[in-house]
Amino acid sequence: MPLMYFLAPLTTVLIWSGNMTINQLTVGAIAPSSIAFLRWLLALVVMTPFVLPAALRHRDEIRRHWPKLALLGLLGMGLWQGLAYVAAETTSATNMGILAAMVPLLTVLLSALILREPPTLGGILGGVVAFIGVTVLLGRGNPLSLLQLRVAYGDALMVVAATCYALYGVMLKRWSMNLPPWVMLYAQVCFAVLILLPPYLLGPMTPVDTQNIGLILYAGIPASIITTFLWMRAVRQIGASQASIFINLMPLFSALIAMALLGERVAGFHFIGGLLILAGVIMAQTLTQSFSQAVKNEGATVRKRS
Repeated sequence: MPLMYFLAPLTTVLIWSGNMTINQLTVGAIAPSSIAFLRWLLALVVMTPFVLPAALRHRDEIRRHWPKLALLGLLGMGLWQGLAYVAAETTSATNMGILAAMVPLLTVLLSALILREPPTLGGILGGVVAFIGVTVLLGRGNPLSLLQLRVAYGDALMVVAATCYALYGVMLKRWSMNLPPWVMLYAQVCFAVLILLPPYLLGPMTPVDTQNIGLILYAGIPASIITTFLWMRAVRQIGASQASIFINLMPLFSALIAMALLGERVAGFHFIGGLLILAGVIMAQTLTQSFSQAVKNEGATVRKRS
């Protein structure tokens, strides 16, 4: 496989990791409800001249599936990033990157529940390992502190945000729509803008100025449009499973960018929690044998030995 094929997913994950730092930089510069709305409004304005003609040709299909497209826009654009902007006020970019890396694992688990896909050995074992890692991270190195409900508000929100994005991926797979990828994305962006408009109007409505326009531009174009194009290209070239493996690099990239630009320090619990989550995600992606079959094989092995 040409090495150039790995450039698209690698660049995508690098931009996503940079967006974790952007989330931190928005604190005090622009309200979460403002940037959540303005980034997708900008993306909509940029995409419209190129995608609107195709969207109009598929308007009957869009009208038929509008409730599904609206829910996808809510999960994948409204809640995923909207909650991340709020989370940035009370957690670090490093933590956000680590917790965002749970998305592939959560996707495996939700697929088993919603799509009735048989749970894999890696999904179960990886889920347990990653859960331990999450407790280490949320407890700041002391998982027992969770019993006293001492969890940073931002960390809890990032877990919810990651779950929403994983659910977005699962529902995207479950709902088959006869729409080109860019038209489907465009429709979701339209609904996301409509959904995010009321929170934006309710305020606080932060005016666009020289302090925050760069943040909006980064979130609206590289982190929204360019990453979508690159990710679709990556899935087409190397497949969804192999592309998703690159998400495992988010904790590393997020930590390095945060250390360079925000001066964040990485503590021991970041390493321990991050490694456990990473190990759990890798197990979920590599140990693909169904759990029931693994149990049967182990039982057969035990009987042969006895």
